[in-house]
Formats: sequence, structure tokens, C-alpha cells
Amino acid sequence: MARRRQATEAADPTALLHALPLDGAQAADLRESGLLDLALTHRSYAYEHDGLPHNERLEFLGDAVLQLAVTEKLYADHPSLPEGDLARRRAGTVSSRALAVIASRLELGSYVRLGRGEDLTGGRAKISILADTTEAVIGAVHLACGQDVSRRFVLDLMAPLLDSDEFLETSYDFKSRLQEIAAESGATPAYRLSESGLEHDKTFTATVTVAGVVTASGEGHSKKDAELAAAQTAVRTVLAARGETLIPRG
Repeated sequence: MARRRQATEAADPTALLHALPLDGAQAADLRESGLLDLALTHRSYAYEHDGLPHNERLEFLGDAVLQLAVTEKLYADHPSLPEGDLARRRAGTVSSRALAVIASRLELGSYVRLGRGEDLTGGRAKISILADTTEAVIGAVHLACGQDVSRRFVLDLMAPLLDSDEFLETSYDFKSRLQEIAAESGATPAYRLSESGLEHDKTFTATVTVAGVVTASGEGHSKKDAELAAAQTAVRTVLAARGETLIPRG
């Protein structure tokens, strides 16, 4: 007989407070406000406990605090970069995947209060839950400690990513960049699709052409993925021919 898997209770967040970039007084303010507990409460837990408040409103606030702090930092650190390149750097830095890495370093998943079903399906390691909870914690710090502290908190928390290009390409919009390249010559990217394989296991091949500039192909298990792969190859080909990098450092 299969053994029934047990749900895991959330760990005491006291250890998390010590891991966060806050001083003792700030950590105390965060804990005593009750906002840390709220930030760690997922909606699945709330639904199983008579509709308790959950962290989605804090997540909404934290996202705005995160975006502003990172935007100001990038603006100051890269004075020669144009708006488009700054936007791409920001998108990579605050992406769900990047935030989940920060959350994993804090072992944040172990402190989240999850509903039984979400817990049993691996919710503590889900990128979306880790990223959303990180934003909720930022929102909680902002309300409990104020704008100056929350800005410093974000910059300290995100420092490993702000100093690295590790996640920049994960959020790079290759299709939009190819459109920009095409517009320079007055052209438009034209995609052609073909497919192969069995009905339940198809492979799509996309070929994109920018007249007079580049033709490139890519494969994927969906039309969207194939077009993205083709655009990625095309952009890399054009930039390599120009001697340019994907993400300028400026």
C-alpha cells in the first residue's frame, strides 16, 4: 500500500529574519507589525483557513518597490545605456527566475504557509511562489520600515544579480529586437512554419526572413517556441556580424 505523503508545516520565520538584510530594530518592526507573517501566507493556505488575509496585495506593492529601486540603480550605474537596454537589464534582474534564485538562497520556501494541496505538489520549490513571496516580503518591509529602508533592502537583496549578467538573456525579447533590426531597413520579419512528427509529439520549424538582412531558422514543440528560436538565431547572427553584444554594459 502506498504511503500517504504528509504536508510540511512552515518553519518559524525567526531564522528568516536573521537572514534578511535588516538591522535588529528593523527586523523587530517587521515581525511585530505582523506583516512578515502576512507576506508568508499564500492564498492556498488562506482558502483552507476560513479566508485569512494572504500576501497578494503585499506582492503587488513589493513589485512596485522592487521595480523603482532597481530602475534607479541601473539608471545611475549605466549612464551611457539607452532606455531599451536599461529596460532589458531590469527585466532580467527582476524576472521570476531571478527572484526565485534569491528566495532559494534565503530558503524562503520553507517559511511559506501553503495549503495542503499546494504543498504536496511541490509548492515550496515553485518559481512563481518563490518569486511572488519575495515581492511580498519587500512590500512588507516597505510598510513596516519605510521607503528609505525598503530601497536599501532591495539593493542589498538583489546585489548578486545587479552585479551579474546571469539572468539578462532569460527575459530578452528576441522577437521585438528583430522587429527593431528590421525597421532599420524598412523591412518586416516574415515567418514561415512547417511541422513534422506524430500528432501528439510534433516538432515545429520556423524560418524568419528580414529581406536583405538575415534569414534564420529554429525549432520548438509549439509554433510560438519555434518562432522564438528562429528570432533568437536571427538576432544573434545580425549582432555578431555587427560586432555588437546582446546586452550592452554601458
